[in-house]
Amino acid sequence: MKRLFYLVDAIDNVESISDDLHRDGVSNWRFHVVSKDEAGLYSHHVHSASVLDRTDLPRFVERGLIIGGLFALFFILPLALWGDLAWPTSAFVAMGVFAVLVGGWLGGFGGIGSENYRIRRFHKDIEAGKYLIMVDVPKADVERVELLMHRLHPEAALGGEGSSINNPFAAADGRVHIMH
Repeated sequence: MKRLFYLVDAIDNVESISDDLHRDGVSNWRFHVVSKDEAGLYSHHVHSASVLDRTDLPRFVERGLIIGGLFALFFILPLALWGDLAWPTSAFVAMGVFAVLVGGWLGGFGGIGSENYRIRRFHKDIEAGKYLIMVDVPKADVERVELLMHRLHPEAALGGEGSSINNPFAAADGRVHIMH
C-alpha cells in the first residue's frame, strides 16, 4: 500500500474530495484527514485521522517490543540455560513474555507524545490551518487515484507519497539510518 499526502486549504474541498474518493471505492479505513479543526471535520462528516495516524504510538510500541525481545534473548535465555536456578521452564518463558510486553508498553509512552514521523513534515501547514489528506491506495491504483485527484481537484497539492506500513527503524526524518 502507498500513502498519498495531499494538502488542502478549505474544509469544503476536503468534503468534496472525500465524496469523490468514496465514489471511486476508497473506504473510510483508507482515507484520513489531519487538521486543527476537529469540530469542522466532524460537522462535515469527514473521517478524521486516528491517534494511530497522528502519533508515533505504533512505531514506538514496535521498538519497545523489539527491545524487550532482545532483553529476553540476551538476559533471560542465558539465565535459563546456564543459570544455576532450579526453576521450571515456564517461569523463564513467563519472564521472557513479560519483558517483551513491558518493552512495548514502555515504548508506547514515548510514542503517544510524539507526532507521527510521516506527517511531521506537514506540521507547519497543519498549524497554519491547512488540511492534510492521507489516502492509502494499492500500488497498482496509485496512478489512477493521482489522475483522479489532478483532474477533479487541482486545488489539492500532492505533498508526497510513502508507505502505509510503519517502520520501527525509521528516524525522525522518515529514513532508515544505519550510521549517523
